[in-house]
Amino acid sequence: MELTITNVSKTYSNGLKALHDINLTIGKGMFGLLGPNGAGKSTLMRTIATLQDPDTGSITLGAIDVLNDKTALRKVLGYLPQDFGFYPNVSAIDLLTHFAVLKGISNKNERKEIVAALLQQTNLYEARKRNVSDYSGGMRQRFGIAQALLGAPKLIIVDEPTAGLDPTERNRFHNLLSEIGEQVIVILSTHIVEDVKSLCHRMVVMNKGTILFEGSPQTAAASVAGKIWRRTIERNEFDDYRKNYTIISSKSHEGKLAVHAWAEEQPGEGFMPVEADLEDVYFATITKN
Repeated sequence: MELTITNVSKTYSNGLKALHDINLTIGKGMFGLLGPNGAGKSTLMRTIATLQDPDTGSITLGAIDVLNDKTALRKVLGYLPQDFGFYPNVSAIDLLTHFAVLKGISNKNERKEIVAALLQQTNLYEARKRNVSDYSGGMRQRFGIAQALLGAPKLIIVDEPTAGLDPTERNRFHNLLSEIGEQVIVILSTHIVEDVKSLCHRMVVMNKGTILFEGSPQTAAASVAGKIWRRTIERNEFDDYRKNYTIISSKSHEGKLAVHAWAEEQPGEGFMPVEADLEDVYFATITKN
């Protein structure tokens, strides 16, 4: 089963063009949607999830016409939005059971088994009687995945799932997503390059509502090979360098700045070639477009 997005565009009433003629085909596995805040990622996710309609275009999931048969899509969709709400003073097991009822899992014994299994899978079973409102950020995100997995979905959308998580929770969440992505289509929308590099076998870079790059994280660096240059400069030189070169990123290094520049050939004295990584691809793509 594949998700096919064809010529999808969206302009909001205030004139903001959020999506420009998006075309994607996404198969089973982890798919990364990488872009800065405001790139249009959440708009695309909400459109796929049938929470809003595009102005033009079509979306299909296998034989399902997503825009014209939203109920059919919702039956096989798991969705973890960027801002996941929860009821206060309700335990995880009671809340997940409630969501299971809403998902149509009517057999009580089956529902009990499914809820217990999902809490085990997301490593929340020991904390099942605690209120979700008392969970840490990482635990809440894992609970969000548990509710997204109800009903054995064929498509799962997760929007900025690791933003704000500490390294331990990020690793735990990565492992969980990797496990899930072996079975179904999982779309990971994020601005965190490392998430895509660690998890996804295919990806796109998106900005200002447009797909700027599509490929695999492993081969992405080939698109900028030989065009990324590094130099260490004083902090007070940064504005001048930004004016004179295509600076795509900068990092503090021993009290100075290590800048990466994009150029077809050596841009100036002191710049040395560096082996590009996915972060360079991301920043070069965003900066140059």
